[in-house]
Amino acid sequence: MSHQFHPSILREYDMRGTIGKTLGADDAHALGRSFGTRVLRDGRRTVAVGYDGRLSSPMLEEALVAGLCASGVDVRRIGLGPTPMLYYATASLPEVQDGIQITGSHNPPDQNGFKVVFRGGPFFGPDILDLGRLAAQGDWAQGDGTAESVNIMDAYVERLLAGLEGIAPDAGKHLFPESLAIAWDTGNGAAGPVVERLVARLPGRHVLLHTHVDGLFPGHHPDPSVEANLADLTHAVARGRLDFGLAFDGDGDRLGVVDSRGRALAGDQLLMVFAEDVLKRQAGATVIADIKASGALFDRVRALGGEPLMWKTGHSHIKSKMKETGALLGGEMTGHVFLADDYYGFDDAIYAAVRLIAATIRLGRTVTELRDAMPALVNTPELRFPVDETRKFAVIDEVRARLAAQGAEMISIDGVRVTTPRGWWLLRASNTEAMLTARAESESDAGLAALLAALDAQLAASGIRR
Repeated sequence: MSHQFHPSILREYDMRGTIGKTLGADDAHALGRSFGTRVLRDGRRTVAVGYDGRLSSPMLEEALVAGLCASGVDVRRIGLGPTPMLYYATASLPEVQDGIQITGSHNPPDQNGFKVVFRGGPFFGPDILDLGRLAAQGDWAQGDGTAESVNIMDAYVERLLAGLEGIAPDAGKHLFPESLAIAWDTGNGAAGPVVERLVARLPGRHVLLHTHVDGLFPGHHPDPSVEANLADLTHAVARGRLDFGLAFDGDGDRLGVVDSRGRALAGDQLLMVFAEDVLKRQAGATVIADIKASGALFDRVRALGGEPLMWKTGHSHIKSKMKETGALLGGEMTGHVFLADDYYGFDDAIYAAVRLIAATIRLGRTVTELRDAMPALVNTPELRFPVDETRKFAVIDEVRARLAAQGAEMISIDGVRVTTPRGWWLLRASNTEAMLTARAESESDAGLAALLAALDAQLAASGIRR
């Protein structure tokens, strides 16, 4: 017996497909067989399983658990919840280091997939491809594992609340004289039930939006990195005269923030706030950000006495680099935040939200004041344009070779990031789609135009138009 996954399912950071077309119950079962085999051959036998609120998730969860049990591992079923709750299970349950979350994250409702934890860390790249090899060869362990339901949501909420440890209930009165007031928008995603329990225990006034879990996402699409999806949150902050608003993606591992004036904080701007808070208490700590982040972030970390480190885009890459370097903070432009000073180092948007509250109180400034203090730079959003899958990495290689021949100042850990007196521009290939992505940043509109012209010239030399 063997199984062949659709080739599009096995991605760099996870497994993902379209229900009824490229992904179904047989794939979930085969994944359980393959991953259970990896865990057993690595000397362990217990796997945690959770799932998000998509309509297909319960079906996939049942098939996945059956496959895991058929391989001989024992399963701890933690039920419906955000991906960080699955991460918390692998960090807190004494017998568990491995887990699978069934989630489509921020993708359309007809898509779903799996995020995997192995030995308490990220599982991606070649490891995901190896699951496909095991399935294709039918190289599976045989056994009769058991499945047990475990309720960890209450313990998880208690751990989230620990992010406010050491802060007195009235500590923020000088900042929020009428009590702290926050809007929370979970986008009908899996974070909703956790956020409802959490805010019932928090001081201040809280406005909840779209916390009912609904896999059709009737409120709006659950992707806080797209500003249009923050419209309800921005309106709630303005209408209620709230201090700030928080938004979450479909599985609760990415955070979006708007200040009291309705301005969205980009991922690198959010990381500046966390960096100031962490470095105030942990002098000299390493802070990791992905290659798409603003130069202002790296400058700010240096000014605060920290060690900035630029790394590859991708939550799995950042988590791995944090473990390797002992970094206490990491983040991505997409809103993944990794806190390892008083937490586990995985991306948990709900914990990051609690820590943002704590940071404003410790730093003595509101989110709006912190945003006002940031440098005024001119930059693009992430620019995405299609390119043939067979060409996308070749284009990067061609651009890199030409730039090297010209003696350009560049970083090439993930695509190419070119620094000039006018600012910087970035070109990289998507690891998950037939796309090239680009970004540029300058201190002026004219500078930004010059950077984009240089980028376009390099693309044209490789036969690509943006």
